[in-house]
Amino acid sequence: MKNLYGHIGALIVTFVWGATFVSSKILLNNGMTPDEIFFLRFLLAYICLALLSHNRLWANNWKDELTLCGLGIMGGSLYFLLENIALTMSTAAEVCILVCTCPLITALLIAIFYKEEQLSRKQMVGSFVAFAGMILVVLNGQLVLKLNPLGDILAFAASMAWAIYSLLMRRIMNRYEPDFITRKIFFYGVMTILPYMWYSGSISENILLSGTPLSGETIAVIAGNILFLGLIASFGAFLLWNWAMRRLGAVKCTNYVYLQPMVTIIIGFLVLDEKITVMGLCGMLILTAGMIRALRK
Repeated sequence: MKNLYGHIGALIVTFVWGATFVSSKILLNNGMTPDEIFFLRFLLAYICLALLSHNRLWANNWKDELTLCGLGIMGGSLYFLLENIALTMSTAAEVCILVCTCPLITALLIAIFYKEEQLSRKQMVGSFVAFAGMILVVLNGQLVLKLNPLGDILAFAASMAWAIYSLLMRRIMNRYEPDFITRKIFFYGVMTILPYMWYSGSISENILLSGTPLSGETIAVIAGNILFLGLIASFGAFLLWNWAMRRLGAVKCTNYVYLQPMVTIIIGFLVLDEKITVMGLCGMLILTAGMIRALRK
C-alpha cells in the first residue's frame, strides 16, 4: 500500500509538471525571462513552506547541509537555467529528448553507488522502451531535428543535473522529513540563482519593477500563472515528489519523468489546439507499455 501511494504521488506530480511548460510559455510571452520565472516560483514556494515548517533551521552536520545546498542547485537553479538556455539554442523537441534521458542516467548512477537499488534486466528493458516511446511523443510527426551542439550539450547537462539531484536525494531522504528537505531546496535554489540574475541584469530590469504599465488582464494572467507555478508546481509538487521518492526509491520515481512530454502534448492539444499525430499516439502506447514494464518488480 505504501508503494501504491508513492506511485500515485509521482503520477500526480508528473501531470502537474507536464502542465508547467504551458504555464511558463504564457509567462514568457508576457515579457518575463526564465530566471525571473524560476526566482518568483521558488521564492513563493519557500515562503509558503517556511510558514508551515520552521522548527528546524539547519541539518545535523555540515556535510548534510552541503548536500541540501547541492539539491537546491542541481534540482533548482542550475537545472532550470541549463534547460531554459538550451531552449533558446535548440528546438523544444531536442531539449525534451535530451532532458528526459535523466531516468537512464539516474539508474546508472544509482547502480554504481548503491548496489541494493539496481534495476533488473526486465526493468531496464522497460526503461529503454519507455524512452523510445517518449521520443516518438516528443517528435509527434516531426522527422527532422536541427541539431545545435551547444544547445544539446546544455540540455544533456540539465539531464545530468537532475540525475545528480536524484542521487543526492537518495543519500539524504531518510535522514530528514520531506518538508525540511524541500524547504532547504527552495532556499538554496533562490540564493544560487541571484548571482546569475545580477549578472544578466534581471534584477534591475525585472518586469515587476521596470515601471512598464501593464493592463489588468496581463497582471491577472501573470499572477495566476506565478501562483500556479509557485504554489502547486513547486510548493506542492516538490514536496509530494520528495515524499514519493522516499517510498519508491530514486530510480523508480525518476522513471515517471518519461510521462511529462505525453502530458504536455495532451494539454497542448486541449488548451493550445496543437495537433497530435499518429506518431504521437503510437509513442504514447509504447511509452505506457514501457513504463508498466519498468515499474514492475
